[in-house]
Amino acid sequence: MTSTATDLSTRVVLTEVRKEYVTAGESVLALAPTSLTFEPEEFVCVVGPSGCGKTTLLQMLAGFQAPTEGTIMVGNTHIKGPDPDRGVVFQQANLYPWLSVRKNVEFGLKMRGVLRAERAAEADRMLEMVGLELYGDRKPYELSGGQQQRCQIARVLITDPRIILMDEPFGALDAMTREKLQLELLDLWRERRKTVFFVTHSVEEAIFLGTRVIVMGARPGRVIYDRKVWFKGDNREPVDTAVRSTPEFVAMRDEVAAKIYEAQGLIGATVALH
Repeated sequence: MTSTATDLSTRVVLTEVRKEYVTAGESVLALAPTSLTFEPEEFVCVVGPSGCGKTTLLQMLAGFQAPTEGTIMVGNTHIKGPDPDRGVVFQQANLYPWLSVRKNVEFGLKMRGVLRAERAAEADRMLEMVGLELYGDRKPYELSGGQQQRCQIARVLITDPRIILMDEPFGALDAMTREKLQLELLDLWRERRKTVFFVTHSVEEAIFLGTRVIVMGARPGRVIYDRKVWFKGDNREPVDTAVRSTPEFVAMRDEVAAKIYEAQGLIGATVALH
């Protein structure tokens, strides 16, 4: 299902969401009460220091964990567990090593009972979309790290989730592969117009990809910055990598980095910009 500007079924609303863990008999507040709204088709990027609750928030959006308090809703539905309408792309591709690339991609359709010929045809279409049409019969271990991530993205997209949750999916890749996949992801997002929630440690990646950037502070996790990437408009046109050197990009990068420094109490220290 492709959302439109008036389709609010993919609007995500967090109301006073709080997450607390008990570790070694001690209570740890991972996420302070947080209220956020993500509009349909937004590409929301979340950055912040380790331990700020980025992944905890993503896991609650995915339904892997439940809030200690508060509610998370997609449209008019409470999130109470995982759902095919919310696809998750992890940092590690997590593919099934005993299946071919094509079989990995079509796995979600198989679980839905889609007929073999139909799911194979759809898998081939997705593999072509992510540039793996020549690799369908290979096993995941025969692919490079970037190719494995393409395969994982295809496996998520084939089920046509309304919302895509991405947990540092390019963090383990070399710089050139990472940049290439960033551009490919933006092309896929513009084509399919999904709502994306993307966790990263890279300030530059967040600004380059996102229509909106959120910074979270640690101990306890909380939102300390939330701003649209205003200089890119609605992001419907292809983005040139040269945007990274524009004054607007640099100014927002420095603004976001300053918030992270502030959150860590490390004014003048170094943060991962790339």
